[in-house]
Amino acid sequence: MRRLFTLILALFVFSCQEKSRDKSEIRSLLPQNEYAMLIVESEGCIYCKQLKKDLQGQTLSHEINGLDVYSILYESNARVRYVLKGQEHVSTEEELAKSLKVNSFPQVFFYDRQGNIILHLPGYQPPKVLACSIRYVKEEKYKQYDYMDYLKSGECI
Repeated sequence: MRRLFTLILALFVFSCQEKSRDKSEIRSLLPQNEYAMLIVESEGCIYCKQLKKDLQGQTLSHEINGLDVYSILYESNARVRYVLKGQEHVSTEEELAKSLKVNSFPQVFFYDRQGNIILHLPGYQPPKVLACSIRYVKEEKYKQYDYMDYLKSGECI
């Protein structure tokens, strides 16, 4: 009985240490590919949950191939490493969201390796529109077209 109690106590202490270690880890949002997509979510946001489902669907899972996809939670104190306007930073997810002036959810940001924001989409986008937005960034159409003109010409809306 004593051994069982000692084993349970040891497992409990170990699991608590693992959780505290996870909180101190810094998650990287630095793009490995040429472009990345950052989704800022909030707890209880039904549109955020729908966006996650959409990204797993056939249309968008194909489109995001070759694109780094990250998500952060507005209410989170988890630490993240990111690049913004050529400078690397470490802060909490909440501080990053506030620095991006996020005040509604979800919000999607597309950025390059240098941390330059290419496209900012406030609010939920249906899969067809989001697929076009992803192509707009990945195919570097932003260098040639205004975003709304691109959406209209590509029969996205």
